[in-house]
Amino acid sequence: MSMPGPFTSASLADDLRRLGVEDGSVLLVHSSLSALGYVVGGAHSVVLALLDVLGPTGTLVVPTHSGDLSEPSYWQNPPAPEDAWPTIREHMPAFDPHLTATSGMGIIADTVRSHPLALRSNHPSVSFAAVGPAAETITANHGLRFGFDEHSPLARLEALGADVLLLGVDHDRNTSLHLAEYRVHGPHQEIAQGAPLIVDGRRQWVTFTTLDYDTEDFCTIGTAFDAAGHQRTNTVGAGTARLFDLATAVAFATTWFQQRRLANVEEVEEHQP
Repeated sequence: MSMPGPFTSASLADDLRRLGVEDGSVLLVHSSLSALGYVVGGAHSVVLALLDVLGPTGTLVVPTHSGDLSEPSYWQNPPAPEDAWPTIREHMPAFDPHLTATSGMGIIADTVRSHPLALRSNHPSVSFAAVGPAAETITANHGLRFGFDEHSPLARLEALGADVLLLGVDHDRNTSLHLAEYRVHGPHQEIAQGAPLIVDGRRQWVTFTTLDYDTEDFCTIGTAFDAAGHQRTNTVGAGTARLFDLATAVAFATTWFQQRRLANVEEVEEHQP
């Protein structure tokens, strides 16, 4: 066997409890299955372990983003040819919370999305899915504008006292920091976004305002956050796992952005003719 393991649903559950994941908690999980080593049963076993540790009163939440349902002129990896933009806008299928696949979220998140009890928020590009008693509260009425604002699942998670688990991934995958970005953003960060939606029973390409969200400094923030003693770190399977309070991370990042990003913008504006 070329990778560490085998690990099982039971052994992963033991690792998660050792890390500090608590029964009855609300948990936002970003994950990489390959980082965990060989898991018997793959993503299915990881999801079973998470649900086992959270118990019947806990709620499991994952990002189920679908970046293809967005303005094609912004696409970068790979970019869409300019002559294809009109065709994409006209023919991309409208967002369907049951059918629209996730993009770049990993198989663990997609397995949660397909759980028979999962609810998914109704945002075309930055939806979240949840399983558990708080799922409806978290996913209902996801605001279209900005996506990660006060009308998003992230704000609901903050209000519920949720924890974040980075399972085999680093803070560049930590979407909770986007809530901090929204709270300190300036007009220069706002962009016009678009996506196909069902409106009054018909597919339409809808435009709305969002932010040019930027994860470039998220790992740097995560390093400082860890150094300040705000997160627990341990191994789950063969992967590094980080566990922390979402509200604490958002408050920490808000201060970071105020002191660094806004200061940089003000410095640039001062030197403009």
